[in-house]
Amino acid sequence: VLVATTIIIQNIGAMSSYLLIVKSELPGAVAGFLSGDESGSWYLDGRLLLLITSVCIVFPLALLPKIGFLGYTSSLSFFFMVYFALVIVIKKWSIPCPLPLSSAIETLQVSNSTGDCKAKLFHLSKESAYAIPTMAFSFLCHTSVLPIYCELQSPSKSRMQNVTVTGIGLSFLIYFMSALFGYLTFYDKVDSELLQGYSRYLPHDTAIMTVKVAILCAVLLTVPLIHFPARKAVLMVFFSSLPVSWICHILVTLTLNTVVVLFAMYVPDIKNVFGVVGSTTSTCLLFVYPGLFYLKLSREDFLSPQKLGACALVIFGICVGLLSLVLIIFNWVDQ
Repeated sequence: VLVATTIIIQNIGAMSSYLLIVKSELPGAVAGFLSGDESGSWYLDGRLLLLITSVCIVFPLALLPKIGFLGYTSSLSFFFMVYFALVIVIKKWSIPCPLPLSSAIETLQVSNSTGDCKAKLFHLSKESAYAIPTMAFSFLCHTSVLPIYCELQSPSKSRMQNVTVTGIGLSFLIYFMSALFGYLTFYDKVDSELLQGYSRYLPHDTAIMTVKVAILCAVLLTVPLIHFPARKAVLMVFFSSLPVSWICHILVTLTLNTVVVLFAMYVPDIKNVFGVVGSTTSTCLLFVYPGLFYLKLSREDFLSPQKLGACALVIFGICVGLLSLVLIIFNWVDQ
């Protein structure tokens, strides 16, 4: 029950963060293809656009009873992310450093010092508290492992291992290239939402506008995939004694979508979602619970290297999670 509850919180946070990207980026993507000043129009209202896309795209896909079909949409979203990474790499040479100043940018206190154009191998600040939770949040795929395993053509440990290594390896490559070249473009001025920096300095660039659309499509196609294990966890925790029915399936899906959309509408910054959810539920699912399960199920001697490693994993997860959460809260208070 504890693990299922953690999965529910983690996946609600994940879906909220993705829809938060839709809320912040979709109005800009729409405006980029329009001529003239359309400010104030309903189709540039992020919350309204979020509601429309959630009802028309996310909810129907989330209603699917099996995760297998979502493999096609997930593959499509992966290619969108590859395109995103390629554009980030190419646009490194389109934005000069020092960054150009204008009256709008000066209000953001952007410096034009040449010293800002030197990469730092290590950089510690209050924002560093978000680093490990964000990485834990990004690479957490544990909640989808069992549903995917059950729908493999010939389920086996080796096949699932290959799927896992391939998926995490490709994700790491895309994340690493995007983060590296995003940092080498903006250095200390990089935004928590990377595309906002490109929109500021290249507001009418065709490649950036198409990347926005690609990212939005990738996000919208990924949310139903995360929804699947969240719904399974809700059914297990709250409705395990009831027979499975379409009415229960639809009501749980609708409730989860409503909660996620409300979170996405009213959370101001994606960094806050990554930080809090990453430092709590993500570290539990990534470090603490696997170690505890191994200690519980393994019959080896407690002083064996495997069990000592499991203990170290549990302690590391607890320490990192608590430290990150405390630093994030102090950062909020300081702001």
